[in-house]
Amino acid sequence: MTKEKQMFCFQCEQTAMGTGCTGCAGVCGKSAVEAGLQDVLTGALVGLARTCQTAAPTAKTYRTILEGMFTTITNVNFNTTTTQAMIDKVHAEAAALSSTPAADYDMNQMWNADEDIRSLKSLILFGMRGMAAYAYHALMLGKSSEEVDSFFVKGLSAIGEDWGMDELLPIVMETGKVNLTCMALLDEANTTTYGTPVPTTVPLTVEKGPFIVVTGHDLKDLELLLKQTEGKGINIYTHGEMLPAHAYPELKKYKHLKGNFGTAWQNQQKEFDGVPGAFLFTTNCLMPPRKSYIDRVFTTEVVSFDGVTHIGEDKDFTPVIEKALELGGYSEDQHFTGINGGSTVTTGFGHGTVLSVADKVIDAVKAGAIKHFFLVGGCDGARPGRNYYTEFVKQTPADTVVLTLACGKYRFNDLDLGTIGGLPRIMDMGQCNDAYSAIQVAVALAKAFDCGVNDLPLSMVLSWYEQKAVCILLTLLSLGIKNIYLGPTLPAFVSKNVLNYLVENFNITPTSTPEADLKKILG
Repeated sequence: MTKEKQMFCFQCEQTAMGTGCTGCAGVCGKSAVEAGLQDVLTGALVGLARTCQTAAPTAKTYRTILEGMFTTITNVNFNTTTTQAMIDKVHAEAAALSSTPAADYDMNQMWNADEDIRSLKSLILFGMRGMAAYAYHALMLGKSSEEVDSFFVKGLSAIGEDWGMDELLPIVMETGKVNLTCMALLDEANTTTYGTPVPTTVPLTVEKGPFIVVTGHDLKDLELLLKQTEGKGINIYTHGEMLPAHAYPELKKYKHLKGNFGTAWQNQQKEFDGVPGAFLFTTNCLMPPRKSYIDRVFTTEVVSFDGVTHIGEDKDFTPVIEKALELGGYSEDQHFTGINGGSTVTTGFGHGTVLSVADKVIDAVKAGAIKHFFLVGGCDGARPGRNYYTEFVKQTPADTVVLTLACGKYRFNDLDLGTIGGLPRIMDMGQCNDAYSAIQVAVALAKAFDCGVNDLPLSMVLSWYEQKAVCILLTLLSLGIKNIYLGPTLPAFVSKNVLNYLVENFNITPTSTPEADLKKILG
């Protein structure tokens, strides 16, 4: 960041003018002061990682790194007080490891570096931020990985090194490789704790009476809330990336887990306004709450916003429960729809389900019933042009299957495109981390047809918004997957030379129009 700028942040897709947020606040609502503190926090994490090179890190060290990295993801923390507390926590951990901890790194060195070096370091840093969220969720369910933990130290240390492209590029690819391990870890944590997801139809109706809407990604928080609200006459609804929770057997057993409320994260300020229910944010994406509903918004974990009640590590959700009872909910059932008018959505088509009917899928391909697979998923966002994904899915031929995941699916997941061989043409594989499921299915199909993944009749059409999408993209590239369509815009932090490298080696293609892209894919 130069002196002329109040802040500098270009880590998300909606960054100002497609180049970076530099004024008194970011497009996301994060203040310049908070942005500056998040830079200080990142620099402190680099210092902690450097300290770990001469002092053995502990389980507490690794958790501190995950919490610090998670805090800096877009739409997680807007609160300068909690960010400063996190900085202090990182410094305390470094001091606990060594009497001479390494100095913090000045992030201005990275932001003002040669654009190609800045680009590669950004890919590493933002990819690690996304991966930190997955590692954190796995840790909350008792799962960790020495490979993943050690890489955070390696990757953060690399941010602070004066290295060139030849040294940084392998670490970019390693970020993707390690994220595959991390997503597998979280998949194992989720399925061993809550069971293998099963296909589930989820209503969009909100029944009369008190209710709480849970958003984010943390299944453990949802489970704890379900336990604390059982028998209290309060219904629970998912929102955003929490939708796939309905497919897990150990969560489905709670009869007051009723349905899904609303659409993707960027519509919350409109959809939450005037709603007589409480809202619990377990992770991103939080938008600055409006005065009309801020009194009923609650946060937990590393999510924080000044003036919003935070549920601490004791996980006592009593304030959320009391607010829901006070508001009382709707007096009559409210029948909502998705953005295309559908009254239900389906989820639960993870790799466990799809691979259990792999023989049917393979037979359908061999018989010509299924001509092509599309993976259309990723993050949703507010930028105009994201209706591309709605129109793309609508225009896919009837002999094709659409796999989807993450919140980008809300653009089309309420559409009824019919079935092929008893399987729905749209199959929701889960949250963004369930890209692991898509990879497992692709690998299994490639093995069945004795070919490479790039030789399959499979096309990936991805949307991105924040840092979890970055680590998923790097994972796909680390596996050698090519011909990915990426939109709605290309990342501002990818320099021209780095982009050329990605195009030449992986044939990454910006999305254009649904018609043109479908013609190019299908011929």
